[in-house]
Amino acid sequence: MDQVNRINPVVEILRASPRRINKLFLQKEEGHRPVGTIVGLAKANRIPCVFLPKQALDKMSPHHQGVVAVLSPKEYVSLEEILASAGPSPFLVLLDEIEDPQNLGAVLRSAEGAGADGIVLPERRSAGLTETVFEVSAGALEHLRVARVPNLAQTMDALKKRGFWLVGAESGGDGRYFEFDYTVAVAVVLGSEGKGLRPLIRRKCDRVLSIPMRGRVNSLNVASAASVFFFEIARQRSIPSGALRPDR
Repeated sequence: MDQVNRINPVVEILRASPRRINKLFLQKEEGHRPVGTIVGLAKANRIPCVFLPKQALDKMSPHHQGVVAVLSPKEYVSLEEILASAGPSPFLVLLDEIEDPQNLGAVLRSAEGAGADGIVLPERRSAGLTETVFEVSAGALEHLRVARVPNLAQTMDALKKRGFWLVGAESGGDGRYFEFDYTVAVAVVLGSEGKGLRPLIRRKCDRVLSIPMRGRVNSLNVASAASVFFFEIARQRSIPSGALRPDR
């Protein structure tokens, strides 16, 4: 994972390529103007800032100037850019607070393999596009468009207005994962490793579907479940006739 710990280079990245910055760590005690400039640029670009004591920053980067910027190997794009590059029936993946970079990388690998048009992450409580994510994705991240949004629930509302169907993936859903016509514009919503979908996010889904389990284990981890859903979408979209349209 790349880090930049000097004030002027951080300011230049914020001005030229702000989407490369996953998160900014700033020294609590620092109060001079350049760091204030960084905070202002970060807020304007919706980049998360974390304020830490000097000793904590010293451990992250010994020769810092009151700031440590954690950079992504890939720039984020806007949701509008994803939709503009998609076809008439886009396939999106919305990830609700997936914080494990190993799981995020595995989800991205399956999403790219199944033909997803883009990934949507919340700004807070989500793994960033780190080197670990890139490596676990086996290079798939290089071919995916990833957007970061301030509020996932509001993004879901906006997608509904644009004709998307929102399908939550969670055990105990109201149907089985294959009981849906995925040839429509669809966004699959996946929850965090431990808690699953947050209640508000779950309520905003048009359907919440699950994977039937035959063994003693009652659920799959998020990366494995994602693969099952994604390749059902790929399977259905490879059949010209499609299936019956679901009722909302």
